[in-house]
Amino acid sequence: MKTKQTRETLGSRLGFILLSAGCAIGLGNVWRFPYIVGKYGGAAFVILYLVFLVIIGLPVMVMEFSIGRASRTNISGALRRLEPQNTRWHFFGPIAIAGNYLLMMFYTVITGWILAYLFGMAGGAFQGCDVIQVEMYFSKLQANPVKQIFWMACSVILGFIICAGGLQKGVEKITKIIMLFLLAVMLILAINSLLLPEAEKGLSFYLLPDFSKMAASGLWEVVFAAMSQAFFTLSIGMGGMAILGSYIGKDQSLTGESIRVIALDTFVALMSGLIIFPACFSYGVNPGSGPGLIFVTLPNIFNQMPGGRLWGTLFFIFMAFAALTTLIAVFENIISYWIDLHCWSRRWACVVNCIAIIVLAVPCVLGFNAFSDFQPLGQGTAILDLEDFLVSSTIMPLGSLLFILFCSHRYGWGWNKFLAEADTGSGLKFPQGLRLYITWILPVIVLGIFIKGYWDIFSKL
Repeated sequence: MKTKQTRETLGSRLGFILLSAGCAIGLGNVWRFPYIVGKYGGAAFVILYLVFLVIIGLPVMVMEFSIGRASRTNISGALRRLEPQNTRWHFFGPIAIAGNYLLMMFYTVITGWILAYLFGMAGGAFQGCDVIQVEMYFSKLQANPVKQIFWMACSVILGFIICAGGLQKGVEKITKIIMLFLLAVMLILAINSLLLPEAEKGLSFYLLPDFSKMAASGLWEVVFAAMSQAFFTLSIGMGGMAILGSYIGKDQSLTGESIRVIALDTFVALMSGLIIFPACFSYGVNPGSGPGLIFVTLPNIFNQMPGGRLWGTLFFIFMAFAALTTLIAVFENIISYWIDLHCWSRRWACVVNCIAIIVLAVPCVLGFNAFSDFQPLGQGTAILDLEDFLVSSTIMPLGSLLFILFCSHRYGWGWNKFLAEADTGSGLKFPQGLRLYITWILPVIVLGIFIKGYWDIFSKL
């Protein structure tokens, strides 16, 4: 199934921005960001988060885009193509691709849960249920491996069908539609939440600065939470942005494009809070974090809300769109690896990887039932937690650290070559005065995030 092909490109600048934002926008925007904003001081935390988004997330995103656009290939081939002779930067390429597979081993399972809830909500499965019954619905879903595998497989197959349609006619076209619908549904849900009784209490909790919460949590914990959220929300460090950069032309500078992507990602995260917190406070429900917020707390709110079945269905449509855009972008990164390095046809790469990811995701499913006794990171954890830890706390920070060193040091691609690529085209240029910061300070910050992630896990074991 090897065939030499002309490399595809995206058809429009809008397609690139929406596809990049779709890769960054994911479930963490919805169930993690609003919660930590409320926990760590509302608007005070948001300001801190935005600062770190600019000084940490933005430079790494520009670097990934630059590596991809300069090399015109996926991350595995890009490092090899750009590295100086007799260096071994390309060793990270296969690790980054493996990280994409590892991410999909649990992200597709969560997407399957969302699809199950979408059809359940639309079909009236939650009508008349009390709090315990809603909680049991999620527990029963996790305990049923056949049902989980079915919905997980549906999400994988749907994503690869879109990718099989080609870069422009499949990935770009469908992502544009999904992202526009996502934004529209999100605005409708936010307006509805803001019109609920006592919605102002949720807004106060979410947006008004509360420095007492920051003090109670400890300044270092709040700073680290803001740094981590800014870092991980953009899906940087595994080559996803590099492959998207490889599909675009050189008419626009990459700093300006990165800012647009980050602005869209941040907008969705902030709007998610406007959906969730007014609704929680309006119905006297504690806004928990993680899966419980999405699959237990919010369905209970929709049950109490007038027209709740409609609003619940719209919410899970919004969630499904957010999850699907990430799936499409990551699948495209995986597919490009097999097309660029192994000369597979796009359709053959889709078929093989569709089957592979369905099989690889099965252990995550079984971690909630057949393998529930296996608790790799301590009491109450599952295989999903281990997979998430390996991606979020290992591959992503180490990959970002490598990209920073590769683009800033003479033993890698080098500062001048990076800057020339990033600044090619019209638009905002990358600040040359940041060289000292990028070369010496930013690597220490990212390394600190990596070490803190490991410390938080293993100090509790």
